[in-house]
Amino acid sequence: MKNLLIFALAVLIGVPLLRAADDGKMPPGENEAKARLEKSPRHGEFVDITVPGAKVPLKSWIVYPESKDKAPVVVVIHEIYGLSDWIRSVTDQLAADGFIAIAPDLISGMGPNGGGTDSLASRDDVVKLIRGLKDAQVVADLNAVREYGIKLPAANGKTASIGFCWGGMQSFTYSTAQPELGAAIVYYGTSPSNPADYEKIKAAVQGHYGGNDARVNATIPTAEENMKKLGKIYEPHIYEGAGHGFLRAQDNPSNAKAAKEAWPLTIAFLKEHTK
Repeated sequence: MKNLLIFALAVLIGVPLLRAADDGKMPPGENEAKARLEKSPRHGEFVDITVPGAKVPLKSWIVYPESKDKAPVVVVIHEIYGLSDWIRSVTDQLAADGFIAIAPDLISGMGPNGGGTDSLASRDDVVKLIRGLKDAQVVADLNAVREYGIKLPAANGKTASIGFCWGGMQSFTYSTAQPELGAAIVYYGTSPSNPADYEKIKAAVQGHYGGNDARVNATIPTAEENMKKLGKIYEPHIYEGAGHGFLRAQDNPSNAKAAKEAWPLTIAFLKEHTK
């Protein structure tokens, strides 16, 4: 009864409420992302990262942990929706968990007047540009971000990647191209289809998948088979009842439950493989 009265009073006076899943110890859902960013105590800023051979730099959002010790760097690969407030809030949460986190806008310079995600009129416009990116270009961009990160005075030289949806696929792909990664986290992204790609992976890979995501989950056995055969670390987690994009879409109770289970596993895995 007490909680119900508090809820009613809060609604009456217009106080924003955090859902149970958004307890400040994991990324918020999409609807709470902007508010979380506005109240973050951590230092976050936009930086321009030069990519060799590129005409324009990558506009990137970087957040530093509040720590006296040097920290690992995590490259955050956005969804097909680009460098959104939600991706920035995930980046901030990674910093809260002890990492220097950097999220590049991989369509920097491709929008109107040389802008990126925030210059485009609609989400559909963002999706169209991201669908046109080539794997080689994405790898070159991520390498530039990683190099920028490890040269920071506050960095300890260890790196990892994490990606969501389209970015989850790219995180797995990046592990096949960058042998110095300690870990690659894949949130509901497809696995490489070519068995030869798995031979190139040096990183430990962890995947998080919604149980109601047959398109993506159909690619998990290929990863399991090849990583096991090669003696490499691949740790998939499937959350029954959750859908694609569950970490962002936490208004759905099953997605919120999956998010609560997945994030602590994510942080533990990153810490273990960026020591």
